Amino acid sequence: MISPTITGDLRLGHVLAAADVDPDAAVALRHTYQADGLRSAADLTPDKVLAYTRAQKLKPRSKALSSRYWLVFMADRNRRSRLIAVYENHGEVLAERTDDHLYFDLRPVESLRSLVGRLVVEWSKVTLNWAKRGADAAEFPVIEIVDPEAVPFPGFDRVLLDFDELEQVVTDSRYTAWRTALGSVAGVYLIADIDSGRLYVGKADGGERILGRWRAYVRDGHGGNVALRRLLHSDPTHTRHYRFSILRVFGPSTPTAEVDETEAHFKRALLSREHGLNRN
Repeated sequence: MISPTITGDLRLGHVLAAADVDPDAAVALRHTYQADGLRSAADLTPDKVLAYTRAQKLKPRSKALSSRYWLVFMADRNRRSRLIAVYENHGEVLAERTDDHLYFDLRPVESLRSLVGRLVVEWSKVTLNWAKRGADAAEFPVIEIVDPEAVPFPGFDRVLLDFDELEQVVTDSRYTAWRTALGSVAGVYLIADIDSGRLYVGKADGGERILGRWRAYVRDGHGGNVALRRLLHSDPTHTRHYRFSILRVFGPSTPTAEVDETEAHFKRALLSREHGLNRN
């Protein structure tokens, strides 16, 4: 583990050290709301933040963008800046370069994920300097690390999650109520591929229940399903097109035959064998 060299009040460098992130290998970026970019807090979704951050203007270009880690903050009143993402930079995607933009292969860093949305630092006095080398950003005072706000469970008939949201449901402490609910029932669920419109009907019964079954998708992206495995083999990022919902829930003591018949009914009703992603 990297030992923090900063002493005194809590600073960003201490946080990075605890996560084994070397400040010398990092850059801190500060976004502001813009009409042609992230327009409001409603745009601070994982997909939109990633899409906005990975596109960088060709000129002027900060040398710090070659850093391994990108710490992404959003301006939050005056010099307050809230952490909204942490990425590992796998380099420029040369095939995507345009006359005025570069595009980078950025991947979330798990070791700092729990602080996203919660960690607030005080940016340097020169707020127009949107990119700061990690060694300089390590000096930023930590203003607060707020408690995660619990996300209430909306009810089984209102669950609608993209893959990034599903990852949060199964890992984030804010979604405890969701995990309790999803872990208490068996059910028949739907995965919609919003890229192609094709559907997959699945079931979760026995000890797995819905939470256990959906955890498998987060773990490997396909849950052992043949068609989903093939999609992932062709495109390792294809999970970004998936949307999860629940068609029907059952108590944990419901006979397996009843769950099987309901699954078969929805496969027939939604034509998920003929035109979708079910293979049986």
